Amino acid sequence: MLAAREAVTIRSLVSGTSVSTMALYTYFGGLPGLWSAVRQEGFTRLAARIEEVHATEDPVHDLAALGAVYMNNALADPHLYRVMFDADFELADPAAADATLHHLVVAVERARDTGRFRSDIDPLTLATQTWLIGHGAASLVTHGPLPAETIELTLPVLVALFAAAGDDTARCRRSVETGWRAQFPADAGSIEPRP
Repeated sequence: MLAAREAVTIRSLVSGTSVSTMALYTYFGGLPGLWSAVRQEGFTRLAARIEEVHATEDPVHDLAALGAVYMNNALADPHLYRVMFDADFELADPAAADATLHHLVVAVERARDTGRFRSDIDPLTLATQTWLIGHGAASLVTHGPLPAETIELTLPVLVALFAAAGDDTARCRRSVETGWRAQFPADAGSIEPRP
């Protein structure tokens, strides 16, 4: 229904199933509860994918890899991705959603602590800036006017951000490129969204 942009109502959700409308009230308390659960499911899936990224010796590589996983997640489930950020409905577990950002914060801390980033860098601020770049690109590609190949424009923006944080530009470029490619192949534009 999300993919077809059909109106989602309780009646349309149960149509053609053996489930009664009462079941949606019983399990979710109605449509707002269902939307909260769907939002939560999106963050749960994102968190599971992020958990699969193992830290390397290069924290800047890891930041780029996390960004690529985020992008893969958005492309794989673009309709669920859109619902994840529908702030009209509360998340069932906001802390679980915050945990996805925490992975970026840890990678920024590692980059700062190993001298890749300046010592005065605030990890939460830089992690949030990194997420802003990824979210903007993902939104413009999955639900906006830009084709999938424009995702590649994310790489020089990340390099600029991390170099501004103190990393050597050439080293940063190599780290971002290898981290991104570890999770997001060059032909990623061919990834088919899930139905």
